[in-house]
Formats: sequence, structure tokens, C-alpha cells
Amino acid sequence: LKRHAHSLWQCDFLSRRVLTWKGFRQIFVLAFLHVETRQVILSPATYRPDAAWVEAQATMFVDQARADGLRVARVMHDRDKMFSSAFDDTLKRKRAKILRSPFRSPNINAYVERFVQSIKQECLDHFIVFSTQHMDYLCGQYLEYYHTERPHKGKENELLVRSDVEIPADRDDEELPTLREIRCRSRLGGLLKSYSRRAA
Repeated sequence: LKRHAHSLWQCDFLSRRVLTWKGFRQIFVLAFLHVETRQVILSPATYRPDAAWVEAQATMFVDQARADGLRVARVMHDRDKMFSSAFDDTLKRKRAKILRSPFRSPNINAYVERFVQSIKQECLDHFIVFSTQHMDYLCGQYLEYYHTERPHKGKENELLVRSDVEIPADRDDEELPTLREIRCRSRLGGLLKSYSRRAA
């Protein structure tokens, strides 16, 4: 996987029960993750992930990825029946090779499945979702946080403060920011927070 990471994408469905005027309904979002950069492209939410919708999302994904300068040579997905032949054919027409994960191999698609777990645990599990528009808003806020503020262990980003690291004795204390210099940015009512140093 690492050898092909610069051109490899993984995709998977994210589902969620939402509360509507007609009662609880199942809603779906299709997530595409670029293995090398961990960049994610999300489809709009839908109640009906039929073949026509999935085919349209495949076209949208390739166009957006290439517009962002990311190569789409291989797309990996599991054997979910919602990945129709029309979905695969659309990607093939866009010059992408389809890789279907083998049976009983849950770890093959691990990168995108880890993203699905993250967005559920860190965001969606804290809300009652009421509509496709509400779902799109929550996913959009998390995606911006995920791309610009959240540390990614796979990209070798580490937290700035670690209790197991000893600060060198010769370190100049003037280099450490004061509380007044720390800026907190919060999203979704304070659920997602990130910290940075205030510009001088």
C-alpha cells in the first residue's frame, strides 16, 4: 500500500440514522481517502444511494481530486453491494483501476475505515441529525477540522505537549508562549477545538 500511496484512494460508505418528520431514516455518505496525504473527499448525504447516485459521486470524486492536483490511478473498496458495476465502470472510464478487497480481509481498507470511525466518534455520535442538510453541515465542519487542525499520526504529526518528553534545561523560557498568546478555535458548539499561537 505504501508503494502506491501517492495514487491510491480508498472509499467506503458512512451511514447514520437520522430523525425526520417521517421518523427515523438511514442516511448515507460516501467517503474517499487519499492514502498518502490522508485528504478526504465526502459526497453529499442521501437517503437513496442507488446506482445513479453512486455513479454521480464517482464522477464528482475524480474531478475534484484531479482539480486538487491529486492523482487517481487506483481506487480500493470492499464488496458492499452499493458499489455497483456502474460505479466501477465510471471510474474505469476516468482511467482508474478498481481494487476490490478480498473476502474476510477487514484490514485491507483500514485507512478509510479509520476515518469513518473518527468522524463518528469525534463528531456525529454527539448529535441528533435531522436532515441531509444537517448531515452535510456536520460533515463539512469536521472535514475542515480534519484537514487543517487535527493531528494525524500517519502523517507524523505529534502533539505539541507530551508528558513523557523532558524539556531541555538550557531551553529559553522566552520562547514558550504565554496564555495570552494562545488562541482557541472551536467548532460545533465547542465540540471540536484546536489551539494556535496568536499572530504578533
